[in-house]
Amino acid sequence: MEYSKYMNSGIRSVSPSGIRKFFDIANEMQDVISLSIGEPDFQTPWHIRDEGIRSLEKGKTWYSPNRGFADLLKEISGYYKRRFGITYSPTTQTLVTVGGSEAIDLCFRTMIERGDEVIIPQPSFVCYEPLTVMAGGVPVIINTKNEDNFRLKADDLRAAITDKTKLLVLPFPNNPTGAIMEKHDLEEIAKVCIEKDIFVLSDEIYSELTYGGRDHVSIASIDGMYERTIVINGFSKSYAMTGWRLGYALGPDEIIAQMTKLHQYGIMSAPTTAQYAAIEALKNGDRDVDRMRDEYDMRRRLVVDSFNDMGLTCFEPLGAFYVFPCIKSTGLSSDEFCTRLIMEKHVAVVPGTAFGECGDGFVRVSYSYSLKHLKIALQRIREFIEELKNGN
Repeated sequence: MEYSKYMNSGIRSVSPSGIRKFFDIANEMQDVISLSIGEPDFQTPWHIRDEGIRSLEKGKTWYSPNRGFADLLKEISGYYKRRFGITYSPTTQTLVTVGGSEAIDLCFRTMIERGDEVIIPQPSFVCYEPLTVMAGGVPVIINTKNEDNFRLKADDLRAAITDKTKLLVLPFPNNPTGAIMEKHDLEEIAKVCIEKDIFVLSDEIYSELTYGGRDHVSIASIDGMYERTIVINGFSKSYAMTGWRLGYALGPDEIIAQMTKLHQYGIMSAPTTAQYAAIEALKNGDRDVDRMRDEYDMRRRLVVDSFNDMGLTCFEPLGAFYVFPCIKSTGLSSDEFCTRLIMEKHVAVVPGTAFGECGDGFVRVSYSYSLKHLKIALQRIREFIEELKNGN
């Protein structure tokens, strides 16, 4: 039977995620250390888990309101006020979703009409380009550069804008590079967005994971950007709650209302148990975030120093929990490097090309793993590099 004629051609044209390829290979091999998935190795803190358990014990297993429980909406609103100085109405400007990924999808499907152009800086997380295509939009890629510490430059943004441009994706702190945008960078980007009248989707899922004394700045806090920004965030990375599948969107009333409509029909509501746990996380989880961030910072410095010492130059990532070393000196492509590394040394990392063509010559390494596993993996990578140098 010819199934292709029954399927959406846009969906069929999208390739599977490049991140999962090496993760899946690792799962089928013995003695593999995988540094391929961006998942905290910490367990969700006990007091957060307890609140989820308590809600089940009390029989709180019903649907929540479409937007999310009122207490959670208030806590999200209060969190953004105290952490980033931005005020959002919990009743009209806040929406709880099934992970940050659903919020991104809702934003695209709400805002993009067929033929609209969406500017996506790359390297960046794998979902933006496919979701743009699935919504009928046209991805326009800006290749950020190693020499710019992979930050988006205002001149590059201006050059990419056409009369069809509707939306800019701003994925910082960045997966896979660990790059951040500081306030002065965002002010220059904001000038272009306002002048050219384009909207911004700001993916801030790693907002709590910044290092070197630099706090995250949301572009929504820049003059003139509050009314033209949808902020995406969630609980997966900062609170080690990946499996709870809970995120949220913040933005202008009118757009959040339309995103909520899509959410009503496609999902209806986010998981009830996860929402009770998230309320506890926002109320009493600041110390947990600080503790995990400090541990990530120690790992970050170890991994960056190790790669530079191996001769795989690596700029200092100031956000998220990834490093993006350059492997061009090995003479291998990103895919060749990763394939040989997992087959010969049983270490899984992700080719930079999984995050855009401009990622060739780089690999993504997650340091969201234990110090013990990182040290073993780094030693194996060092042996691999030495063997390449010796012609093996």
